[in-house]
Amino acid sequence: MPKYVVRYGLMRHLGVLNAKGRDRTYVRGDQVVARTRRGLETGEVLCLANDDAVALISDPGQGEILRRMTQQDHNEMAHMRAQEKREFETCQQYVDRLGLQMELVELEHVFGGERIVVYYLAESRVDFRELVRLLATEFQTRIEMRQIGVRDEAKLLADYGDCGKPVCCNTHLSEMPPVSMKMAKLQKATLDPTKISGRCGRLKCCLRYEYDTYLDMQREMPAVGSEIVTANGKATVVGQEILTSQLLVEAEDNRRSIIAISDVLSVIRSGHTGGRKSRQNHGDQNNGRGTDNQGDGANGDDEGDGESQS
Repeated sequence: MPKYVVRYGLMRHLGVLNAKGRDRTYVRGDQVVARTRRGLETGEVLCLANDDAVALISDPGQGEILRRMTQQDHNEMAHMRAQEKREFETCQQYVDRLGLQMELVELEHVFGGERIVVYYLAESRVDFRELVRLLATEFQTRIEMRQIGVRDEAKLLADYGDCGKPVCCNTHLSEMPPVSMKMAKLQKATLDPTKISGRCGRLKCCLRYEYDTYLDMQREMPAVGSEIVTANGKATVVGQEILTSQLLVEAEDNRRSIIAISDVLSVIRSGHTGGRKSRQNHGDQNNGRGTDNQGDGANGDDEGDGESQS
C-alpha cells in the first residue's frame, strides 16, 4: 500500500498517510480528503513517503488518504471557512464574559466536523473548563484548546516578510528551531533588532539557513588570536571575513591589512578562547547554544496546551 507525505490543517501539520480507496495514485499538489487523529480533514499531497522524505519529518502524523477532493468538498470547505468567522466571534464573547486572561488568535473547524480547535496566547495557564463547556454546548462538537507562542501566531496570521516574500513559517517550514544572536554575529548581520526580527518579533528563521555553511568555512580559517606567517612576515589574526575567505591581520609593526587565506604560509600558534571574539567562535562551534536563545520551540507547544471535551 503506497504512502504519501501530506500537509494538512491550519498549522500545516505533516503526516505520512496510507493511500486507500479505489484510486491509490497521487501526485504532488493533489488536494485530498484524509483521516487523521483529529478526524476527517483536507490536505495537500507533497510527495511519496520514501525513506529520505520521512527522515526529514519529526513525529509525523498518521492516518489514511480517502479520496481526492470533489467540487462538493471544496464548496463545503468554503462554507466552513465562513462559519469559522462567526464561531470565532462567539468564542471571543464567551472569553470576555468569563474574564479569561487569554488572547484568541484563530479558530479551526476540522473538515469532518469532529472538533473545533481554538488557538490562543496566554502569559500563564488558563482555567478554560467553563469556556470549553459553553462552546461544546453552543457548537455541539468537541472543543480543543491549543496554547501557542508568538512564532506560531505569525505562522497562522502573517503574510509577507520585509524581504517581500511570503513568511517562511507559513510556506515551507514545518519546524521552527531556536535562533540565537550568535548566528547573526557569525554572519556579520546587522544587530539592529528591528532589521533581524521577523513578523513574530523574534529573530528571523532565515538566520539559520546559512549558519552551518559559515561554521564549516570558519573551521578552515585560523582562529582570531592565531599567530601566522605570511610573505610579509609574522602577523596576528584579529578578524575574520568568512564569506570572502579573508583575514584581518596585524603585523609586528602594528599595521593592519586584509589578506586572503591562501596568503597564510603557516600557523605558528592557534588562537584560543579568552578574548571576546574567541568566546563567540567557541560558542558557535557548540551549535549556537547560549543564553540568548530565541524561539518558542519546534511546534510552539512548549508553553503548554490543553484539550478538553464536554
